[in-house]
Amino acid sequence: MGDDEKVHINIVFIGNVDSGKSTTGGHLIYKLGGIKKDVIEKFEKEAAEMNKRSFKYAWVLDKLKAERERGVTIDISMSKFETTKYHCTLIDAPGHRFHQEHVNRHTTEHALLAYTLGVNQMICCCNKMDATTPKYSKGRFEELVTNFSPLLIKVGYNLSDIPFIPISGFVGENIIERSTNLDWYKGPTLFEAIDQIKVPKRPSDKPLRLPIQSVYMIGGIGVVPVGRVMTGVLKPGMAVTFAPTGVQTEVRSVEMHHEGLIEALPGDIVGFNVKNMSVKDLKQGYVASNSNDDPAMEAVKFTSHIIVINHPDGKIPLGYTPIVDCHTSHIPVRFARFVNKLDRRCNFVLEQEPKFLENGDGGLVEMIPTKPMVSETRVELSLLESSRM
Repeated sequence: MGDDEKVHINIVFIGNVDSGKSTTGGHLIYKLGGIKKDVIEKFEKEAAEMNKRSFKYAWVLDKLKAERERGVTIDISMSKFETTKYHCTLIDAPGHRFHQEHVNRHTTEHALLAYTLGVNQMICCCNKMDATTPKYSKGRFEELVTNFSPLLIKVGYNLSDIPFIPISGFVGENIIERSTNLDWYKGPTLFEAIDQIKVPKRPSDKPLRLPIQSVYMIGGIGVVPVGRVMTGVLKPGMAVTFAPTGVQTEVRSVEMHHEGLIEALPGDIVGFNVKNMSVKDLKQGYVASNSNDDPAMEAVKFTSHIIVINHPDGKIPLGYTPIVDCHTSHIPVRFARFVNKLDRRCNFVLEQEPKFLENGDGGLVEMIPTKPMVSETRVELSLLESSRM
């Protein structure tokens, strides 16, 4: 397949702290020629000097000095690579802000959060197979698959669509080439499994929505917002409006991985230069839209379907004000009214206008943002209060 025919997809590594996300992603990039051998050798030398020998591949993605010193991913890192079918943007997300003692529970929460946010294709990598007892243990791999499979089914995933792959992100087992140490495994390697992903649907016919992740001032170019196209199409010359402020401007150029685009489609993570704007005019959480096609607007209030996974107080009263992550915004919202309590398995209404929701409950909640915020109808929301909700 020619480069022009390849589809762009995003791949995110999720998992707990120290599960090997950055190392696996970095080793994948290295094996595919995305970084030179002398750079890896430099990382290896620096890692040894900091007594972190196992972090040489992680540093391909962990670019910040603070991340290297602490050995964890603090911000979201992105790199690119290609398979036979796809242009891939690899996203390495932080694991968790605290050390996790109950890894199984929090891995389940990661899967639930991914499913809720619309991630419907998953590859499960059982990492650090070089550290099992005995090494590369088939029994340990089968135990992990047996324990984790029911949790994925409970979340909503179809196991027939999910490959489980035994790997070693550090050694490189089953990353690209098939491992001789894991010759009992007959399924795809990580690289092969990525190439088997189904082409995602692209809602390019809908109005443009591009939540802003970050904003940069680049010398000689100007202000460059960065974000992922959720719906619609972004093109140079397009008049765009940024909500919730309503400020309007024109797009000068659009780039992805430092290459100019004539248009950006849903799923593309792009930077775009805009006219006559200051960095102070834009913030993370703002949403860019086509000024001439149903532009985005501020949401004064909205109703959301939530599930209370676990809260330390056991129940949530009216007036509760957690942080809501909706697209790239991160804003406190007040629970103004509980519309109803729902059976989380079938959405059957159990009670109208309850006074509170308890752990395990689902329900519709009317929410009022404490700061200007953009939200679309029928959008999935992620509510996080120290990851307890």
